[in-house]
Amino acid sequence: MKRVLPFVLLLACSAPAFGQAVDSQGAKQLSDDLAHYFGKKLFDIGFVKISVDGDAYKLAFEFKPVTDLMAKQQAFKFDITPYFMLVKPRKDGHWDVSADVSPKGSIDFGGPEGPQHIDFSVSDNKFTGVYDPDLAAFASATGSMAGMTMTTREPKQQADVTVGPGTAVIASTKSANGGIDFTVTEKITNFAETIKVNDPKSGLSFPAAVKAPELSVDATGKGLRTKPLLDLLAFIVATDDEAKFKANEAEFKSLLTAALPLWERIDGTYGFKDFVVESPVGKFGAKQLNSAVGMDGIAKDGKINYAFKVSGLTMPQQVLPSWSVALLPTDIDLNFGGANIDLDSIAKKTIETLDFRKDPPLPADFGKQISADFLAKTPKVVLGHSTIKNGNIEIAMEGEMTFPGKKPDADVTVDITGYEKIVETLQTAAKTDPQAAQYFTGALAIKGFGKTLPDGRLEWVINTKADGSVTVNGAMLKPADPVGTDDSGEEATP
Repeated sequence: MKRVLPFVLLLACSAPAFGQAVDSQGAKQLSDDLAHYFGKKLFDIGFVKISVDGDAYKLAFEFKPVTDLMAKQQAFKFDITPYFMLVKPRKDGHWDVSADVSPKGSIDFGGPEGPQHIDFSVSDNKFTGVYDPDLAAFASATGSMAGMTMTTREPKQQADVTVGPGTAVIASTKSANGGIDFTVTEKITNFAETIKVNDPKSGLSFPAAVKAPELSVDATGKGLRTKPLLDLLAFIVATDDEAKFKANEAEFKSLLTAALPLWERIDGTYGFKDFVVESPVGKFGAKQLNSAVGMDGIAKDGKINYAFKVSGLTMPQQVLPSWSVALLPTDIDLNFGGANIDLDSIAKKTIETLDFRKDPPLPADFGKQISADFLAKTPKVVLGHSTIKNGNIEIAMEGEMTFPGKKPDADVTVDITGYEKIVETLQTAAKTDPQAAQYFTGALAIKGFGKTLPDGRLEWVINTKADGSVTVNGAMLKPADPVGTDDSGEEATP
């Protein structure tokens, strides 16, 4: 709340005429510009007030009117200290923006398990930036805070979060193909969260703690369509009843189409340094833990990628068989996602078909239509090159899967370095541990399907077809399903 509201409001700022003095007329113009995008009601109820403060405009945010309004409509209430920011027009048509606040507050709402309560406090929170109306974004901005605390209370659990000093940097430039390109970097120190679960019905009752001396966030975006998205927002605000919306359906469709593809590409990564989880079964840890996601916008050949990387992984050994310690992974690099994702055709067909004069505005079978269209473009589930390592043992895998006829067709390659070490460990453990003996037998069977490569690695090329057949390194492991049967092997109903 402390960052999103002012950031979103300032997206709509339109600078006064070049060289215009800061005065009451300019304050009114700025209010009208913001109301164009977010509605006049926010100003009427006193949530936002704009006044002259020296050579700048003061945007004051008072949350009580919004709290009172929402309390009448639903069981949701919040209490946040008021704050303000200063926006100053520059001679180049940009705006200098600054804020120096320490917001505190609480939120109460109902959940599936009962009432939930959140308290939060941010100390010495500062923000400075240069907003560019032509970009509809901050050309540059920096933020910092001295620390933050947050407490959540639910019927069956509670959590306490604290973080130390943090900084953030934002930069935006005009994109070659329209919209903006942006980067966001943020670092937070001394992250700590304690969780206490107490659920008598299930018998769960335990504490846990998560700690990391550093948390970083890095995001990049290309072609984010800020201005068309603001135009769409302004239309929605202006057509605040059903009759207006139906009467202006063509304009809505035009604005929605103009906002496509929303963005060309967005990528983001969360990273924890010296990550530790303390639990009742012991301590888990990692020198570095990263989680990343990247996605194209609404494109004809879109891609989405996920990555999970861990280095220096440690796990509690007291709950594991002693022989398994030598096989536990210390480094994990998993990469997966999708390709050939045609959302462009689906979006345009949906926009074209929409008819707000009908209820519902889309045909009853429309979902089945676009689902069939989506699968006809052969989207892929992709397993990028991924590895799991421990000492001299490395498991590498990659592949892809499609769904012709709604049944999976997959090609996956698995390479293992140090497979003999795995077999030797299991063979030794099998002498005293029946469970290890079962794993040893399985490991020998799997090895029998492997192909030895010139460098000593064992490789398994696994192919599954939509007809149900499975081959490993060209050898048939499972034949095709009999014609006329479903995946369970039972006769299909015509």
